[in-house]
Formats: sequence, C-alpha cells, structure tokens
Amino acid sequence: MVVKDCHGNLLKDGDSVTLIKDLKVKGSGGVTLKRGTLIRNIRLTYDEAEIECNADKVKGLVLRTEFVKKA
Repeated sequence: MVVKDCHGNLLKDGDSVTLIKDLKVKGSGGVTLKRGTLIRNIRLTYDEAEIECNADKVKGLVLRTEFVKKA
C-alpha cells in the first residue's frame, strides 16, 4: 500500500507531518488544530487516505492525508 501526502510525497510509519489547513476536531469540545501544527510519529492505517496520530491537545486522532504535508 502506498500512502502519499498532499504533495505526493511518500509517508511511512514514524514520519512527522505538518497541517496545511486549520481543522476543527469533532468530539473534542471545540478544539481546533491550527495550520502549521507539527504532528510527530504518525501511524498508517488500512485506508490509504487516513493516518493515525496524537496531537498536543487530542489523542487518538485520525487525519486525512489530503490535509498534511511531510515535514
């Protein structure tokens, strides 16, 4: 399985990514992750369009790869 970020760079387990857009996190009480937030140590899922990670404010987060770029 090949997982790519918004610019077409290959992603793998343990990579760091940066958000390219402000994202409102559903179910977290109104937390918004700002553009430019660095997220470390991602984990790939069985879906090519999603990655799992932990952000500073939110644990167990699933992000779409179209909103991240490799750091």
